[in-house]
Amino acid sequence: MKKFKALSFMAAIALLAGTASCGNNNSETQSKKTPETTTSAPEVVDVPELDGYSLLWNDEFSGGALDESKWNYEPHEPGWTNEELQEYTTSTDNVFLRDGKLVIKAIKSDKNGKDYYTSGKVTGQNKTDFTYGKVVVSAKVPEGQGLWPAIWMMPKDESFYGQWPKCGEIDIMEVLGNDVRTAYGTIHFGEPHGEVQGTYGLTSGSYADSFHEYSVEWEPGEIRWYIDGELYHSANDWFTAEKGGDEKPYPAPFNQPFFVQMNLAVGGTWPGNPDATTDFDKAEFEIDYVRVYQKPEYDTNVKKPEKVYRQALEDGNFIFNGDFSEAEDLTDDVNWKFLLFNGGEGSAEIKDNMIIIKSEAEGTEDYSVQLVQPDLPMIKGKKYRATFDAYADEERDIVVCVSAPSAGWIRYLQDTKLTVTPEKQTFTYDFEMKEKDDNNGRLEFNLGHRGSTATVYISNVRVEEIE
Repeated sequence: MKKFKALSFMAAIALLAGTASCGNNNSETQSKKTPETTTSAPEVVDVPELDGYSLLWNDEFSGGALDESKWNYEPHEPGWTNEELQEYTTSTDNVFLRDGKLVIKAIKSDKNGKDYYTSGKVTGQNKTDFTYGKVVVSAKVPEGQGLWPAIWMMPKDESFYGQWPKCGEIDIMEVLGNDVRTAYGTIHFGEPHGEVQGTYGLTSGSYADSFHEYSVEWEPGEIRWYIDGELYHSANDWFTAEKGGDEKPYPAPFNQPFFVQMNLAVGGTWPGNPDATTDFDKAEFEIDYVRVYQKPEYDTNVKKPEKVYRQALEDGNFIFNGDFSEAEDLTDDVNWKFLLFNGGEGSAEIKDNMIIIKSEAEGTEDYSVQLVQPDLPMIKGKKYRATFDAYADEERDIVVCVSAPSAGWIRYLQDTKLTVTPEKQTFTYDFEMKEKDDNNGRLEFNLGHRGSTATVYISNVRVEEIE
């Protein structure tokens, strides 16, 4: 049985050092000033032991300046990725240590008469790369529209399997500043782009109120995400390939050295841009510690799990509890799930063979108030029909679709706006599946950002295969 043997920290650094095409420092990028050095001795911190693991490396940020034997500053010009607004600099205004914590600060200024933003990004590339382990990070995020803190991992050599997303990406934590009650854990992979994402929402408080511990256990055949020690997401099904080519042997691309990185983005395609409510005096992403542990060995003789496709009910319906005869838990991952994001506020209740969705705030996105059912089998070349009944307390719009959470959020049934009225109507939509087979299609009812918070009533939901 083939094994991966854990290396000591210094041996790992020596063996894994090299040049990579992703995330290298850009010496041509302008920054405000070079970080200062310090001779102050770091505070000794008692790092906890974890059963079955050895500490590979850690940073408690207890010195006077960023430890550049472990971290790189990674400067970039505005718009480098995701249409983000910030310039990443090497300035100690944007990245510094304070009271035993790393602080990444976003700053708003003026340049050529326009708003200009700077921030920081640090990476462990070519210094603390490793293959397999447990990453534990304690952090406190900033709150504010357009702020986007992240703790994530990229491969040391992006070119090994090809440019993103073929190379793979492990997102340990992302939180949007306008919704600091929700954290995301995600992997990106493949060609075409695939992703698997989990969320962990707080019922009280927020990730901006205090420090929380975010961790990932990365093993050859599975990746698991935790917040404050609670498992909330796992993934074991991924792939990578050149477009039109055969898939690389599993568990590629997550079988190569990766590094940890942390940044605070401003704006971009996901969070949207800052607005007048964003307080840049408080735009600080604080990290208390980063600890990477590793088991003595890992079994790399793993096989890709076979996809399991949901079977239709006796009447041909792929939707479970489509008649809402069961008052099920709407917070778990079984059958129906009710979700709130990006300022959406509301509740859902199953009653009298329907689901009643009440909105208190519509939020900033269509999906800010959302009802979904995942695990729908979508087979290439098959034709499907989605039907349901719906009405509302007053006329308003909603959006329905069948999406692909594991395949880059493409749409099998395109986003379709419909108008519901106080009179119950039956809605019917036919669509053909033209993409790669997917066992995780997702029916979505999106009630956010439609200019109304009128209560909506949905019943008799079906998705079935047709000739």
